[in-house]
Order: sequence, then structure tokens, then C-alpha cells
Amino acid sequence: MNCWSLNLKGKHLLGMDDLSIREFNAVLELAERLKIEYHSGIAHPLMRDKVLAMLFEKPSTRTRISFEAGMTQLGGHAMYLGFDTMQIKRGETIADTAKVISGYSDVICARLYKHTTLEEMAKNSRVPVINALTDKEHPCQALADILTIKEHIGLNGTVAFIGDAANNVSHSLMIACAKVGLNYHAVCPKGYEPKEWAVKLFEKNAAKTGAKFEVFNDPSEGVAGVDVVYTDTWVSMGDEAEAKKREETFKEYQVNQSLMKKTNNALFMHCLPAHRNHEVTDDVIDGPNSVVFDEAENRMHVQKALIALLAK
Repeated sequence: MNCWSLNLKGKHLLGMDDLSIREFNAVLELAERLKIEYHSGIAHPLMRDKVLAMLFEKPSTRTRISFEAGMTQLGGHAMYLGFDTMQIKRGETIADTAKVISGYSDVICARLYKHTTLEEMAKNSRVPVINALTDKEHPCQALADILTIKEHIGLNGTVAFIGDAANNVSHSLMIACAKVGLNYHAVCPKGYEPKEWAVKLFEKNAAKTGAKFEVFNDPSEGVAGVDVVYTDTWVSMGDEAEAKKREETFKEYQVNQSLMKKTNNALFMHCLPAHRNHEVTDDVIDGPNSVVFDEAENRMHVQKALIALLAK
């Protein structure tokens, strides 16, 4: 497939299902191409003289750096716009802010607490808006996850997400898995299963790819024979008030060597930052099957592809 054959100009990426299966694969194809060129020292100024506005309400390491570095590599300029340095802090509306920023830029990425804020921004923006994380989804992370799995073992088999399967990372990852035909195990305590809307989107895409979805409350049963084990922090930003409760609830869902031995020599993945020796032990995250830093690098490559396709 020629990734440039699809016209994505002006399209928003607010959630994983905003990309069709064909569009999803086009992003992966271009990301692979751009990654090869990056490691070969080839400059590809697809965004020369273009501007990425980076609107951040939440703290960030990988998201900010990967977007800013990626836009620079594409020949464009990235502006970091923190909520605490803007008039939003003094009460300017998201709608007014979006109208202003989109008049100065060619594409916007936004890392926000509430998904409804992102939707309001997209509604009032004249340029494409990319979800750089909200409480509902994290589509850029899921794209990087699928690229990483493809590179290491190919797009066959089963991914087991262990922990809070109702969080944003899990939701985007499960929908992404359905788009490429990967089976998905949500391995979680009762009450932390994926939301119904995410299950419906999985099923919609799985009807075309054959992917299967299951929920397991027993960690050993949920990881038996799987090809990828994925976890995330037990306490996401915004959930700090529940920290003690969550630590107790999830303590049996730690990814350790004992659990990994029940898998099919699985890859270990984590979106980072990791709370070491909480959701994952040092010997797993630093072990030979861990691909967390490949995963982190791939954020930059998939985001470069998204920017180039959405704003070309």
C-alpha cells in the first residue's frame, strides 16, 4: 500500500478509531519508512516551514520530547504551550484558545486531563488536532505499541494487558490490536474491565480482522501462552487520591518473572514512566524480553507519520 495514496489532510485524531484500518496501516507504513531514514541519517523535511502547536495541561517526558524532536526532524518548528503560561490560566476559554492557536499553526497536539476539553478544541480548530493523551485515550502510544510488536514478533498472537484495563492506554491499545488482528486479554481485578464503548469498538474492528477479546481476573490464566505482556502504572495522573486503595487492589497483578514464565516467551511492554517494583519488577523491565525503550522511541516515528499525513 502506498501510504501517500490516502488523503488524511485536515482529519483529527482524537481516538484510535478515528483511523480506519487502512489509514492505521498507512501510518505504520510511513512510520517504518521514516524510522529507517532516521537511523540512516537521511533528512526528510516533509514539514518545512510548518508549525506544530503543542498544548500541554499535564506533565510529560516522552510525549513532549518525541513530538518536538519529530517535528524538528521533519523540517518544521514545534511550539510548547503550557497551560500555566497561557491565558487559559486566567480564564480564557478552550474554544477561543483553539481559534487563536490554529491561526498560527498547521497542526496541534494536545495533552489534556479531560477528553471533553480535546473535543472542544477540535471543534474550534482550523487545523488537525492530535490527541497526545486524555483521560479517555492515548492513540499515539497505541500506534507506537503496534509498531514495536510488528518489528519484534510480527502482528500475530495475543497481547495481555495487566492492571487497570479501564484506563486510557488500555482502551487505545485494545482498539489498535483489533485493527491489526491481534487478540487482546484484559487481565484485571473485577471493576477495572475495559469500558463498554471500547469493547464495542474492538468488536467492530475485529469483525474485519478476526481478533478475539477476553477478560481474565486471574493473572496466571490471563497470561498463559500469550505473546506480549503489557502493563501500566496502577495510579494514573488524576487518580492519586486512590493510591493506597489501588496499591492493595493491584498487588496480585504485578508483572514479575514468575508470571512471565507462564507466557509464550512474551515481550514485555510498558508505556512508561514505570513505578519499578510496583506494577513490574526490575528484572522484567530490564530483562532480555523488555522492549520498553524501543516502544518509547517509536512514539517519535509514528507521530512524525501522523503529522506528515494529517497536515501534508
